[in-house]
Amino acid sequence: MKYNGITREHAKGAHTLFPELCKGCGLCIVKCPEDALSWSDLLGVYGTPAVVSSEKCTACGICQTVCPDCAIRVDKKKKAS
Repeated sequence: MKYNGITREHAKGAHTLFPELCKGCGLCIVKCPEDALSWSDLLGVYGTPAVVSSEKCTACGICQTVCPDCAIRVDKKKKAS
């Protein structure tokens, strides 16, 4: 099954949220060290998903790691060599 993600690209990488998987538990919001996540105005299938603030996100990947539903993917940009 393919899920439709909402991707926001920013200076450090890209953050993709899959609303169909998010149950709105809020772990990503609580654990984000940059306070870059907040509640969305949209209602997902299982609850209210999170939304990322592109200006604050450092693409550290903690939100992806703590999400129990694999509803977040973080792709950090590679540094130019």
